Amino acid sequence: MDDRREEQPDRGLDPVVQEELDELEAVTRKLAEIPPAKTASEAPILRELERLRERLLSGDENKDLSALTEQYHNQSAILNQLRSAGDRVQVDASSPYFAHLRLEEEGRRRDLFLGRTTCLEKGMRIIDWRDAPISKIFYGYRQGEVFDEEISGRERYGTVLARRMVRVKNAALERVQAPEGDFSLDASEASGWRKDAMNTPRLAGGEAAALRYEADSSSEESAGLARRLGEGRAGEVLRADKHLPEITSLIDPSQFDLITRHASGYLVIRGSAGSGKTTVALHRIAYLAFADRRIDGPDTLVVVFSRALARYVAHVLPSLGLDGVRIMTYREWIHDERRKHFPRIPGAPRDDTPAMVQRIKLHSGMDVALERQVARVIGPRSVDQAFDDWASVLTQRTQLGEVFAEVAPGRFSERDLDRFVEWNRRRLDELSSQMAGDEDADGAIDPEDDALLLRAWQRRNGDLRGRNKRPLRFRHVVIDEVQDFAPIEVRVLLGCLEKDSSITLSGDTQQHLMEHSGFTSWTSFFEELGLGGAEIETLKVSYRSSQQVMEFAASLLGDLQEDEEIVTTRTGPPVELFRMTDRGACVAFLSDVLKDLMAAEPLASVAVLTPNPTTSDLYFDGLQRAELPRLRRIRDGEFPFKAGIEVTEVSQVKGLEFDYVIVLDVDSTNYDDTPASRRTLHVAATRAVHQLWMMSVGTPSALVAEVKAR
Repeated sequence: MDDRREEQPDRGLDPVVQEELDELEAVTRKLAEIPPAKTASEAPILRELERLRERLLSGDENKDLSALTEQYHNQSAILNQLRSAGDRVQVDASSPYFAHLRLEEEGRRRDLFLGRTTCLEKGMRIIDWRDAPISKIFYGYRQGEVFDEEISGRERYGTVLARRMVRVKNAALERVQAPEGDFSLDASEASGWRKDAMNTPRLAGGEAAALRYEADSSSEESAGLARRLGEGRAGEVLRADKHLPEITSLIDPSQFDLITRHASGYLVIRGSAGSGKTTVALHRIAYLAFADRRIDGPDTLVVVFSRALARYVAHVLPSLGLDGVRIMTYREWIHDERRKHFPRIPGAPRDDTPAMVQRIKLHSGMDVALERQVARVIGPRSVDQAFDDWASVLTQRTQLGEVFAEVAPGRFSERDLDRFVEWNRRRLDELSSQMAGDEDADGAIDPEDDALLLRAWQRRNGDLRGRNKRPLRFRHVVIDEVQDFAPIEVRVLLGCLEKDSSITLSGDTQQHLMEHSGFTSWTSFFEELGLGGAEIETLKVSYRSSQQVMEFAASLLGDLQEDEEIVTTRTGPPVELFRMTDRGACVAFLSDVLKDLMAAEPLASVAVLTPNPTTSDLYFDGLQRAELPRLRRIRDGEFPFKAGIEVTEVSQVKGLEFDYVIVLDVDSTNYDDTPASRRTLHVAATRAVHQLWMMSVGTPSALVAEVKAR
């Protein structure tokens, strides 16, 4: 919009509101003057394709087959191009933009508006916040600041005269947020508008509170790192042991008792998020290694849920004097072992396995079927026979029906088992072709088959093989987040334990994310493992998160909550919910808040969590324009455990902690009212040590309805 505006009568409005009303009126009028876009019809192309198809199928014009085929392909390409182009995206007149930017360059003023779609017709300057280069000025500068940027190959220099967030709904202006004030519709006011002071929400006060992030210990600003689990008043240590001086400040009496349990047998630890389950499991290794140095070697295995947690454990164990312990995700360990024992099977796993197939393959009934297959079929102890046992169990419909009718009646329908067998028969045909030398065959197997194949080996041949083909044996095994592993997967590991060895299992069913693993309860889990009656030790104090965060996390679980009482050690800021009209507006809001936080607390760790990688990419790209310091996009668990802002998915952060956590797109589309969504949001919330924000674009999820929205 240009500077030439008609004089408006004084309506008693603040000049900021009056300007925004005038701008919206002008935009609405000009949008109405733009004719609707015309879209080419598919009908003529479809008719031509059908005509060509009939001529090709008739076989009457063999001499013109090549020409007809080329015509058919050309028409198909036109149709695909038309469909991929779709309708021309038009500006939504009911909500055309969410921000207003006024710039002064070389003595000339320009008004630009940020929205979801670019429109430069009729003199309007509405730009898409995601890809218009000039939007960088909005995200990178504040009102009154001088900008100097190269945009589209040209240096732009000027001043940001106005930078405002607006809310437009049903073509009506409802709110304006600017440095001059926060203006909102209010019928009780004479002007119809209320002005409040612009009190921007802040993240503050939690710098370096997370134990799992590093900072310069020599810096005075790193004093927050002195926080430790189990400290009493004035830093008093609750329990100490002369053999473990380096960890005495990390543990409380309950944790210490678990760490120092007898060296053989099973230790099962459950506890809420932040109660120290992983801490206890790792320090237990150090305690056992003090008496038996063989524990600090490759015969001890730590199995974790994610690569991020594996990286953290690999960082912690050396600080406890442990250098030889193997640390792997379960998927990495089971896949490596399967390739060693079945080297002819292709290495790459499938990524298109139906959920129903995953559920059946991970069910304990498959182990029963393998056991009966080995008892029924006499054969040698060999790789080929174990392979045959596995393939037979997957495709023998009658035997599968009998097993599941006995061990899990009603769990899977007849149709489910039919589809399961059909899927496996097709995959085995492809696998056989590839193993026979057909390079074009897709012989990839399902990820769940790694555990099934090794279990078939154990049933047929006995011990898995380790170095020099000797039996693979572990003196101690830790399985973290055990609730996300299926019993049949854990059985493979149990079959690798030495006599009089020990195993530590830790988990929290309230953080159960892997729906296909079939975990239902601790009691049934241990019964399926053959450990009925195993005693479960419970850690009842949550040290990580504040009382406010833990109470909110409990409300997310609803009747899924297991702990009768939440015991926390401190309080913090309230959990807040922010409702935004657009993702671009959300990025603008976060840019300001995070820029202030990084300036005030350079050692802070911040997690910006999204539902999926696509959404993470979108928000990361937007935040990059604000040139935030130490901004990182985290993929595949590659956390550096350093201060900064990390954008990633909720699924990546299980077992980790951050000073601040911001959970984005918390709406009903991403988080409906299901057990899976409740647990996922619970995991996201309990990553926060100091402060937690939830943000939604549009209507928030019903799961966070009780949180006061801003």
